[in-house]
Amino acid sequence: MTAADGFAARIRSGQKTIGYWVVLDNPVGTERIARTGYDYVCIDAQHGLVDSRAVLSTITAVDTFGVASLVRVQANDAFWIGQALDTGARGVIVPMVDTVADAESAVAATRYPPVGRRSYGPMRAQLRVGPTPAVSDDEVACLVMIETPDGLANVERIAAVPGVDGLYVGPSDLRLALGGRTSTDPDLDADFDAALQRILAAADAAGIACGIHCPDGATAARRLAQGFSYASVACDVVHLEQIAKSHLDAARNGGAA
Repeated sequence: MTAADGFAARIRSGQKTIGYWVVLDNPVGTERIARTGYDYVCIDAQHGLVDSRAVLSTITAVDTFGVASLVRVQANDAFWIGQALDTGARGVIVPMVDTVADAESAVAATRYPPVGRRSYGPMRAQLRVGPTPAVSDDEVACLVMIETPDGLANVERIAAVPGVDGLYVGPSDLRLALGGRTSTDPDLDADFDAALQRILAAADAAGIACGIHCPDGATAARRLAQGFSYASVACDVVHLEQIAKSHLDAARNGGAA
């Protein structure tokens, strides 16, 4: 049994869980990330530079170390959700969930009948999650994003939808939704913090997990201390540039960064 096997249960129980976010089609590099100790690796199929074949290759690489793979799917669509789960993802992060109906649709796409409407065909998932529908339903997580004005307005009702295992804050879109001029507009800090508190409260009232996307480990630590139960540290392409520049600066400055 690997750590990935209990991932959905860990999320549902509210255990502190830390993941890493990848946007590059780089399975070899992501394999190295998977062995560092993160609880999960999330592959961004919505905004990342990955296609379906790259998602498969990356999940296969991450599986080497028994780490759970998540996929932020392209859209709240049964095809994309089913494909990610059939590939072996232990859960999906579903973007742009605005209403109860959106949340119900996401849940239905992650569960087999009679609970949901996921089509049966776990081509690779049967090697990791298991071929039995009831087992699969229990071992995959449905995480829905709160990142729009409507999503925030309906967050309490969305969180209460049966089968939603957790909320996930998209901070960039949420800040824009609150009227930010940019995705990091500091003038929106007070409104943004209030929105986070509302989302946390909605998740707590519903008894589900609440996660957030973070630019670095320090931010993730702060968010976990704030009450979020899981956090993603982002992302490979940004960190690659940052570490490459730090080494260049050190080399040019005679070893002083």
